[in-house]
Amino acid sequence: MTEQEAPSFAIEKLYIKDLSLEVPNAPAIFLERESPEVSLQLQTAAQGLGDDAFEVTLTVTVTAKLGEKTVFLVEIGQSGIFRIRNVPQDNLDPLLSIACPNILFPYAREVVSNEVVRAGFAPVVLQPVNFEALYAARMQEQQEAAGTSPTVQ
Repeated sequence: MTEQEAPSFAIEKLYIKDLSLEVPNAPAIFLERESPEVSLQLQTAAQGLGDDAFEVTLTVTVTAKLGEKTVFLVEIGQSGIFRIRNVPQDNLDPLLSIACPNILFPYAREVVSNEVVRAGFAPVVLQPVNFEALYAARMQEQQEAAGTSPTVQ
């Protein structure tokens, strides 16, 4: 296999595509002494840019609530441009859905923590995410929806 035919994976650029912070109940929310319940939502999206380049965006939404009141909401679209060459089509989706989000997540986690602190709250430290398990669960759901679930005997 020549060097031109060898599979390659490279990070071209990492950047924040979208960032939003809301503290809808300020300033009254700062007088609350209870700890809010924090929830996390993740979403990934990938698109081809041509010439073996792909943009992958990991959207992380962190919402903190006290009962029905929103304490804060942070949403970041952490993106990257990845150059992927000579990778079999079967391996491309796992790369875009597992490897790329694994690269993007630490950057998104840092921005979430920094923004929450800048908003006047204690930092939110997001735990590591197993993107491989999320990908496997999504593939299982798609198989079940298509009625092609493998049978176990």
